[in-house]
Amino acid sequence: MRVTVSRKAHFNAAHRLYNCDWSDERNDAMFGKCANPHFHGHNYELIVSVTGEIDPETGYVMDMKVLKDLIASEVEEAFDHKNLNEQVPEFKTLNPTAENISVVIWQKLRPLIPTSLDLEITLYETPRNYVTFKGE
Repeated sequence: MRVTVSRKAHFNAAHRLYNCDWSDERNDAMFGKCANPHFHGHNYELIVSVTGEIDPETGYVMDMKVLKDLIASEVEEAFDHKNLNEQVPEFKTLNPTAENISVVIWQKLRPLIPTSLDLEITLYETPRNYVTFKGE
């Protein structure tokens, strides 16, 4: 029987959406106010979900304290109160859209979670805008 367990977290970060190969006009047309050269911020809400078999000895799919600690070290410490474009190496050349942020988070966590477990990232950029990435 496969069960999904999830852990919520949050981080606050600034970013600017733009493509350095485009003109300011094209960036403005595509990204609007999100292309502001002075950046803007979000209060991101993160849900990390792990799916797998329940361990008959522990009753866990995954120890939630372990998951909490992984999120804290790999995501919150790396992203919280940071300018994603300028302070997070993964976004030096990658546009920090919600889609790309969720993929980067998945890539950071995937090697640290047993391969027998499926990993899914849901990232809320606003209460109404969110993305989900399952590594597919």
